Amino acid sequence: VHALTRAIMGPAPEPALWEVDANLRPEGKDGPLVRTVESYVQYYKRWAENWEFQALLKARPIAGSAQLGARYARAIDPFVWESAARESFVESVQAMRARVTDNIPSHQVDRQIKLGPGGLRDIEFTVQLLQLVHGRTDPAVRTKSTVDSLAALTAVSYISRTDAEAFSRDYKKLRVLEHRIQLQQLRRTHLMPEKDAEQRALARSILSPERNGTLSAEQMLKAWQKIKRNVRSLHERIFFRPLLAAVSTLSRDEVVLSEQAAQDRLAALGYRDPRGAMRHIKALTTGLSRSADIQRHLMPVLLGWFARGVDADAGLLGFRIVSESLGSTSWYLRMLRDSPAAAERLSQILSSSRPMTDLLEDASASIAWLDKVADLKPLGEEALASEVSSLLARHEDAAEAMRAVRYMRRRETLRTAMGWTLGIVDIEDTCAGLAAIDECTIGAALQIALRELQAAPEGAEPAEAEETAGEKLLTRIAVIGMGRLGGAENGFGSDADVMFVHEPLDGADEDAAQEQAARIVNRTLALLKQPVKPAIRAERPLDVDADLRPEGKQGAIVRSLDSYRSYYERWAETWEFQALTRARPIAGDEELGEAFVELIDPYRYPANFAPEQVQQIRRMKARVENERMPHGADRTRQLKLGRGGLSDVEWLVQLVQLRHAHAVPGLRTTSTLKALNAAVEAGLVEAADAEILSGAWLLATKIRGGNVLRGVRQSDTLPSGRADLEAIARWCGYPAGSARALEEDYLRQTRNARKVYERLFFEEL
Repeated sequence: VHALTRAIMGPAPEPALWEVDANLRPEGKDGPLVRTVESYVQYYKRWAENWEFQALLKARPIAGSAQLGARYARAIDPFVWESAARESFVESVQAMRARVTDNIPSHQVDRQIKLGPGGLRDIEFTVQLLQLVHGRTDPAVRTKSTVDSLAALTAVSYISRTDAEAFSRDYKKLRVLEHRIQLQQLRRTHLMPEKDAEQRALARSILSPERNGTLSAEQMLKAWQKIKRNVRSLHERIFFRPLLAAVSTLSRDEVVLSEQAAQDRLAALGYRDPRGAMRHIKALTTGLSRSADIQRHLMPVLLGWFARGVDADAGLLGFRIVSESLGSTSWYLRMLRDSPAAAERLSQILSSSRPMTDLLEDASASIAWLDKVADLKPLGEEALASEVSSLLARHEDAAEAMRAVRYMRRRETLRTAMGWTLGIVDIEDTCAGLAAIDECTIGAALQIALRELQAAPEGAEPAEAEETAGEKLLTRIAVIGMGRLGGAENGFGSDADVMFVHEPLDGADEDAAQEQAARIVNRTLALLKQPVKPAIRAERPLDVDADLRPEGKQGAIVRSLDSYRSYYERWAETWEFQALTRARPIAGDEELGEAFVELIDPYRYPANFAPEQVQQIRRMKARVENERMPHGADRTRQLKLGRGGLSDVEWLVQLVQLRHAHAVPGLRTTSTLKALNAAVEAGLVEAADAEILSGAWLLATKIRGGNVLRGVRQSDTLPSGRADLEAIARWCGYPAGSARALEEDYLRQTRNARKVYERLFFEEL
């Protein structure tokens, strides 16, 4: 074999005949150059990947022993034609096509005739995929060349004659273009020349039957761009439109897919329940209404987008749910028809997250945001506060006002989730946006509770209002955000850690003010927890947790400013000062909130943080790891308490703040990443170490958010299921097919972060 290769392409006085490439053999460059038939069979049985069977689709004996060649062909045929039934077949085909495109240098993508978008490879992949899908049961399409395969698929009605002729014509034109370039340059290339002179020479070498002569360079390039546009629509025209004909009474356009053939095609594209998919397609497209007509126009494109998503079945089901919830609303389908960007964004969301689908069903008008990028960014505190004021002004009844506020919270959570899912908003702005939503929700509940307290009794006449006015206000109240809420680092599943502080008004009795403050706070919490009727499946109620207050669950739900001062002076433990590093006023009386910050600053940013206090923090961290880690959990996959996870980074940063924030003003922030950056600027942490820590923290935060949007039950664990990992990888900014890459990156980054944490937390700080 080596001698044959040298004879064909080795150095010699005359040019080589052609390049011999044996890299498609088992194990590629690392595998033996020649094998026995039995060795091939064993490899394809045990180790071959799905894409290798697609590559074998064109395999045929061309030289040597005809008998041996025939035996080889008989041996591999079963592997080829059963490959479409293998697990992850669709993913492997998509990954192979993506690899081809990804390997093109960026400056060559637009010049690629063979491998680029709308090139020869797109036609070949589409035809081969159809062959593999239908060739399992129909030997008539088990052909080799692309043009012959198009003819065979047409003969048995898997492609319409019109489409087959168009794509066969485009394929031949692209091949002619490729061959002329290679003849011109006398070398193997698939790139359109860049120089004007070379383009003119190429154009003159191509005959144009339409013009009875040759083309100009400009005409050639224009014709090539048109071919690329046609080729890029292959999946829509060849794969999906025949599915509509299979479930309706529409013209079949020469394509007569049986129900089983249509289901085979859907299965090959990634639909796990093809029969259910067919039912959804039929429900959406059957009928003579204008909606059904638009759905028939949209469906071929949407089916392809769902198939490229994480869960094609969920995408199609979600689309049916949302479409039915909107009923005959005119703007919805018209927007999807007229805005391909909005339709593709909707497909991406529906195929990724059932919780988001539920939110869309509850607030279906939010789909209109998909048409404008600006509408998919968090509104911000000022806009939310303004809306809360309007809502409270419109709804005097407490239950109705709170219902409106909670609807706003669901809607804005959806907006933020959509923006992050579509890559429009980064994770830091997402966390800050979620925190702002919860701050405004808590603030609204407090305002409603205060309004109720001071309102006149129901049924009182206006003339009696002054005499029958509600209870006199004796105190002012502020809400202090703690934990993730205090750091404006909320995730989609975060609860709201808070403390409540009050200060009696001038002249008020302190005991009466304390009692009133407790009633107001308890009413605020009740409003936030009050069940909505009828129940809203999409709602994740805001869970407010006040356990970080002095004395925890045993302590008063709200304390006066003086009571906090006494407690922190006399009884507070070191871990409570650590918790205060994330304390931030979020609602209620602003002046009181600022006074609380003034009160706690000396405790969370002390002038002298004693060595024994450092040891207390270290012991507490070890205790938290041992006692709060779920039993039997894999520490390497725990996002919060596991190796190199959120807790490691946050405790390290908080220890830096406790020790150095008195002298370094930049450390006086409730944000983990801002404090880490300030530590770098102050020379307390090396930039390389900070990069490792922030990278692990951000990745764990993204995965945690993705878990919630995906509906993963254990949101604090890196999933092991491939579908969940794939969905979360996309939320984390990875390309399709990166489930394994995400897993490997997380394990590597957190391993490195743990090393940095152990060195700094226990040795250097």
